[in-house]
Amino acid sequence: MPRRDEPNQHPTELRERILGALRDLLGERTFDTLSVAEIIAAAGVSRASFYFYFPGKQAALAELVRRAVSSGHEAAQPWVRGEVDAREALRLGVDAGAGLWLANAPVLRAIVESWASDPQLRELWLAQMATFTEAALARIEADPAVTARLAGVDAPALAASLTWTGERLYYLAACAVPPFDDRTVLVDTLTHIWVSTLYA
Repeated sequence: MPRRDEPNQHPTELRERILGALRDLLGERTFDTLSVAEIIAAAGVSRASFYFYFPGKQAALAELVRRAVSSGHEAAQPWVRGEVDAREALRLGVDAGAGLWLANAPVLRAIVESWASDPQLRELWLAQMATFTEAALARIEADPAVTARLAGVDAPALAASLTWTGERLYYLAACAVPPFDDRTVLVDTLTHIWVSTLYA
């Protein structure tokens, strides 16, 4: 029986099938237990097609992670740009972040559970998290009232702490761990941490 990746298949479709198959498999299995062969079988593509697009399963996961992170930055824009009241913008951003993590739970759980033991994924996740820290730091430093209030505080370390606290609580929510499996509790708690730290 011929595979579905015969020449009449558009290259973009093949790539998306691979990514979709990996996403689906991550809903059932942990990333470390998955093999490239299983991803290929689930996607219905040839081995050559898989390796044409991705050098390994880490690269395929990396693409899914980058897409999720890009959506996360979009969610944070109202606060980052200072477009609306900072407290309200933070709540909206935190809530959008919660929705993003829940929608991408298998992918984001996979990166969080794998980055510490896989050098390639470690580099990826630290770099992606750094983009959030840098955005938070830029917003903090752009607000004179906040910088005055935080005088003497290591602002980069504070921004990183807020970012990584969010990562941990979102991860717990994505794993349905109480009390953060309750989205209202998650959003209220994270918003309180950010607002009380920056705006008192």
